[in-house]
Amino acid sequence: MSSGFEPVPISSQKHDPAWKHCQMYKDGDRVHLKCIYCAKVFKGGGIHRIKEHLACHKGNASTCHRVPSDVREAMHQSLAGAVVKKNKQKKISDVCTKASIDMPSNNDDVDGFANDCGASSEIHFIANPIALESSSSMLAPTEEGMSVRGPGKRKRGRPPKSALISVVSNGTPVPVSDNHVVNEMQGSLKKLNSQVHLAIGRFLYDIGVPLDAVNSVYFQPMLDAIASEGTGVVGPSHQELRGWILKSAVNDVKADMDYCARAWGRTGCSVLVEECIIGKEKEMTVVNFLVYCPEGTMFLKSADVTNLMDSAEAMYDLIREVVEEVEPKNVMQVITPNDECYAAIGKRLSETYPTIYWAPCAVNSIILMLEDFGKFEWINTVLEQCKSIMRFIYNHSVVLNMMRRYTFGVDLVVPDISPSITNFRTLKQMVDLKHNLQALVTSQEWVDSFYSKKEGALAILDLISDHSFWSSCNLVVLLTDPILQVLSIVRSEKKPAMGYVYAGLYRAKEALKREFRKRDEYLTYWNVIDLRWDRHQQLPLYAAGFYLNPKFFYSIDGDLPGTIVSGMFDCIERLVPDTKTQDKIIKELNSYKMAAGDFGRKMAIRARESLLPSEWWSTYGVACPNLSRLAVRILSQCCSLTHCKKDLIPLEQMHSTVNRLEHQRLNDQVFTQYNLRLRQMAQKSKEQDNMDPLSVDNHASVADWIARKDLCFDDHRISDWMSIEPTSPSKMRLKSSADEVEELSGGFDDYEIFGGAKDEEDALADNIEGQ
Repeated sequence: MSSGFEPVPISSQKHDPAWKHCQMYKDGDRVHLKCIYCAKVFKGGGIHRIKEHLACHKGNASTCHRVPSDVREAMHQSLAGAVVKKNKQKKISDVCTKASIDMPSNNDDVDGFANDCGASSEIHFIANPIALESSSSMLAPTEEGMSVRGPGKRKRGRPPKSALISVVSNGTPVPVSDNHVVNEMQGSLKKLNSQVHLAIGRFLYDIGVPLDAVNSVYFQPMLDAIASEGTGVVGPSHQELRGWILKSAVNDVKADMDYCARAWGRTGCSVLVEECIIGKEKEMTVVNFLVYCPEGTMFLKSADVTNLMDSAEAMYDLIREVVEEVEPKNVMQVITPNDECYAAIGKRLSETYPTIYWAPCAVNSIILMLEDFGKFEWINTVLEQCKSIMRFIYNHSVVLNMMRRYTFGVDLVVPDISPSITNFRTLKQMVDLKHNLQALVTSQEWVDSFYSKKEGALAILDLISDHSFWSSCNLVVLLTDPILQVLSIVRSEKKPAMGYVYAGLYRAKEALKREFRKRDEYLTYWNVIDLRWDRHQQLPLYAAGFYLNPKFFYSIDGDLPGTIVSGMFDCIERLVPDTKTQDKIIKELNSYKMAAGDFGRKMAIRARESLLPSEWWSTYGVACPNLSRLAVRILSQCCSLTHCKKDLIPLEQMHSTVNRLEHQRLNDQVFTQYNLRLRQMAQKSKEQDNMDPLSVDNHASVADWIARKDLCFDDHRISDWMSIEPTSPSKMRLKSSADEVEELSGGFDDYEIFGGAKDEEDALADNIEGQ
């Protein structure tokens, strides 16, 4: 490049993705752009031409032969999105133009308007250019460097005028909204989309995939890519999907895995062993191996263990091979199902690799807890009463629509991965919407309804109006909601759970003790928790996670409970084999205890609440490098298996095929599909999922809440499924469990909860005081 070229820093206000992959130079008054991969200089065309260069689009710019595949794909998608937006804007402009042409504008209409208003006959209309409001959701933002030209041209950067017609009376312009234009535009756009939607529906019905496939984060980008090419697009062939397209997808997923693998040495990782039963003709037991780190969860491989389940030696060898593949120095723990056979394998694995812990899945343990709570007779009675209400509502379309109107679109039944979780989440939802349900059954609409006089309706009215029923429901929620909060913590996709789960169980026990007060009463429910949490309680990683979380550590007045301190020491001895490094960590622990140095800065104190624990250590633990490294590795671990949806992933076909080449192709397909599912779980939070309780996909967990055994044909004809109104995003805000860790702040001073550190006299005194 000529020596006359001066580098120019790229402003942070330039948001187009292509700016990250080029450099800017100035030659006199002219600005040139240079590709950072092939060093080609562009003296014109702007950032759009650079993007075409990186996307390898032939025509306007030469293609870059050194651009990475992920960058090339990103630039291609950006260009496709720009074309889609341009086409949408053209359609909107055409609709607006047509609407403005079709508008009545003869003198009779003007006279009629004037006479209706009682105004002077000198009123006349001045037509302004028709444009959309800048806030309209139908008008997508344009790509940087592109301008929009509608029927009325306007300068870039100036907000468009609203679609108004100015009425002039006595020299004063009066704006009047033209709803006709807006309605015409919306109707035309709806007509344009209906044919597309019908074609998509036919395709999905034909291939028989679950209809929630449209919730995939990859669905809309696919439509955008097709629309960007206009008419005449030919879909990929069966052979192409099995060939180069699959190979390209595999390479993209492997690039993601390489990115995650680079973080394993710094954050450590957890090997996840998921077991599932598959097969239509004969059952097959399959084990899937995954690796978790804060950068993402990646699927490694799958193995058919149908004939190995009775051989502990064979299962041990299988898991050990995966640990060796990931490298033992990177692995902090191996998480498996809670079965006894896995406990024995885990114990042996820990003996083979002294720096690796074994842990059962925390979600499975909590599911068993909730199942045990549901077995209490009084709790089971309350659940059955609630189910009777839901069965009536969800089997009559008129009543279901009425309920959704009174709850502002919020469903009462909340599907989840198991019936026990569904039971208590739905019960909590009912309590949150208690007043909405009471307003429903006391409304004139309900009284006048045919369904209020049907068999079972009076019983529902009695329950919803019964104060004692709601008191029982409230008590069940008080018992189980803390457990549900722990469940949200351990299966969170946003925060590694290791630094929070110990405090979550503490808060759950504390809530039970506060509610019942009498020791023999709250111990009944504590025993349920301890029975299912015993193996987790013995895991030193949980205690160390609590110890190293500054949010909790600095909230304890006095000495820490011995169980937590011992758990921390156990982790130091086990995870750091070098004795000299162990001694350094013990010395650095004193700085952490005293909040000395950077730990005591005002910024660090404020950040205890706002930063993730691992981020806090990375930021403020520089003066204690050995302790900081250990803390980051412990606090970066999860506590559960993923429970990823495995429907339509061809696990059975892969393990059943006898052809070596086809097995390899199916193995790549499973590898790609599983990892795309995992990536989608991370991108889309649970609150965004459209979980329809009536969907057959959720039937396993909600069957007891919506199934009616006494459904007759006449009743079925009355309750037409087509009359069910579609739900829309609710404007009503219910209490969310997304930020459940925020409720874990405060003191931790009850030694009985930490493990019975109080003596019997103290416990007896508490019991007497509670009476």
